[in-house]
Amino acid sequence: MVEEQSEQMASLKAVKQQLRSAMKHKLGAISRESVLSQSSTVYNTVKTFQPYVNAKRVSVFLSMPNGEIQTDAIVRHALTSGKEVFVPYLHRNPLASPGLPARVMDMVRLNDISDYESLKPDRWGIPSIDPATVHERQRIFGGPDAQHSDTALLDLVFMPGVAFDISPETGDIRRLGHGKGFYDYFLDRHTSKSITLGKEESPVLLYGLALSEQFLSSPSEGSVPVGPLDQPLHGLILGNGEFKGHIEE
Repeated sequence: MVEEQSEQMASLKAVKQQLRSAMKHKLGAISRESVLSQSSTVYNTVKTFQPYVNAKRVSVFLSMPNGEIQTDAIVRHALTSGKEVFVPYLHRNPLASPGLPARVMDMVRLNDISDYESLKPDRWGIPSIDPATVHERQRIFGGPDAQHSDTALLDLVFMPGVAFDISPETGDIRRLGHGKGFYDYFLDRHTSKSITLGKEESPVLLYGLALSEQFLSSPSEGSVPVGPLDQPLHGLILGNGEFKGHIEE
């Protein structure tokens, strides 16, 4: 049984990597003008998107320069709207164990626009939190120096991805990530924390933001393979103005 499960996981990993490779070529051909135009469309949708309007604590991914929706305008809008805005921060896992990932993701809060504008790009060109400032910031998880991390939970997470589709069997919005499992492990911990705090099991809403080319709309384009750790999304906002999924309030 263990050997069979191991083979299934290896096969799933291989199929996912094959789709990532195909999508890399597809996304690399999209012009900068198209990316910016689609990002503007997504931003205009998000501004009046009811789950976002209602959310107080919002997590927004910070974009790579190419190949995905640019979230700069969304981050700025959320900050000026008075929302608590959290962005990803990758760090070494303090819980060292053979069964746990070596690096994990936390969400840390931006203080204001000037704080956001002070972020420096990492080697992939993504604006990143300075590790020297993390101990001063509110974050969802963290050590004893974390500010208010004991009770903080997110209301909504805008998630990136490589490819998305809709399951023909269940209608679920399926997401293919970059393969590191950062969001999967973060969301699992977020659910555990929510239960510990006596909240409902899954209070956080999950919405993908994607270029229209990232949505696989027909079998000829392929399909997103998922495993037991892959969480479906509540919905997906696309760069052509379309929305897929459910609007939870």
